[in-house]
Amino acid sequence: MIDPRSQKYQQRLNPWVITRRLPGSLHSTVIARFRRRVEAEGHLKVLQSTLPGTEFEVMWDASEDPHQA
Repeated sequence: MIDPRSQKYQQRLNPWVITRRLPGSLHSTVIARFRRRVEAEGHLKVLQSTLPGTEFEVMWDASEDPHQA
């Protein structure tokens, strides 16, 4: 079983995420996490070429940012 504390720690280590917008919804889901934006953008290019027409976005996941007040 995965310790929830270690999972949050991993999220803080990898704050850049690729999200996929769910069809017919305002919601999105996290596809992958990355430590650096350039890594996320490289992976995004692969996803877009593999799944054309699917909406993906690279963004900073501030939900687990300990510096947010």
